[in-house]
Amino acid sequence: MPRFATVPIGPYHPALKEPELFKLKVEGETVVDVDIRIGYNHRGIEKLSESMTYHQITFLVERICGICSNIHPLCYVQAAEAIAGIEPPERALYIRTIIEELERIHSHLLWLGIGAHIIGFDTLFMWVWKIREPVLDIFEAVCGNRQTYAMMKIGGVRRDIKEEHTQMILKIMDETERATRSVINMVLEDPVARARLEGVGVLTKEDARKYCTVGPTARGSGLNIDARKDHPHAAYDLVDFKVPVMTEGDVLAKTVVRLEEILESISIIKQALDAMPSGDIATEFKEMPPGEGVGMAEAPRGEDIHYLKSNGTNMPERHKIRAPSYMNIPSLKPQLMNYEIADAPIIIASIDPCFSCTDRITVVDARDGKSKTLSWDELVYLSRRKTRRLK
Repeated sequence: MPRFATVPIGPYHPALKEPELFKLKVEGETVVDVDIRIGYNHRGIEKLSESMTYHQITFLVERICGICSNIHPLCYVQAAEAIAGIEPPERALYIRTIIEELERIHSHLLWLGIGAHIIGFDTLFMWVWKIREPVLDIFEAVCGNRQTYAMMKIGGVRRDIKEEHTQMILKIMDETERATRSVINMVLEDPVARARLEGVGVLTKEDARKYCTVGPTARGSGLNIDARKDHPHAAYDLVDFKVPVMTEGDVLAKTVVRLEEILESISIIKQALDAMPSGDIATEFKEMPPGEGVGMAEAPRGEDIHYLKSNGTNMPERHKIRAPSYMNIPSLKPQLMNYEIADAPIIIASIDPCFSCTDRITVVDARDGKSKTLSWDELVYLSRRKTRRLK
């Protein structure tokens, strides 16, 4: 009879920077089963939203994810605009597109650096993060901050892109394009990198569809889906770009998809800067009528959705967020099966998981099957009670 062992990765583990647990059931060095546990981190963003005004929520949702601190407020303001019937000025739509693509570039470069570090390719890690730094300089120049940019607002954007910003952005985009092409050659030509990435963590097209994957995880497995094309927002219907798709479904395919997306993002930014009209950057927003709205955008990790329900007051009745990692994490099970333990960290990293925007809490009474949403006071009480018990 075969003997199995359980190897835990997380919730506190050097190969995993965020608190989630992957219980790998292994036979020898081979993974034969996986138990994925989420739920170690909960900040109550959706509940907090119900006690804030519509303007305040924009800053709250920026803090869902430090890397995607633009895409969440963009989705949110689009949901609010759908309820209020607001059309942002065309210049604001172009600015939203530029900021979204700059965020995609910096996110993909950050991910590639972390992935390179996981497989021991620290030279690539340092080079890629050096390439990323000027992109963050653009955010600082335009928005005043390298993270949590505070650019989005209901009705448009808070800050304009000025002429001096335009020249700076174009110069950095040219440099980033040249550097990215060098990185692509570095990844594809390095035999050790290919050995660690090629044919590893394969997610078939059928499994990608069955698990409802989104973003580069889906596109690396041959699914041609992208919210920028399928559900155009901002100014994406006014610029020309391709959606990179690979069919192999392995870690290398997901890597190549992200690198090619960086090149497409650079092209989109250049087009948007060239075509951006003059005019206002925001439409006035006074009050929110009753109604429901949905905002959708293509985050670096995939399709992000915010649902908003208004009862006519200055605070929402319901705010629901569906981040892309929530869809991609279950697909790690088929990706990890039948591969070596040593491959598990880079396979998990290949979907670029963000657990801070994923975790939810629901209390279900096993006796009657009823569920209950805990209030903030109840969560604090339970936390303190458990702390006293542990002491």
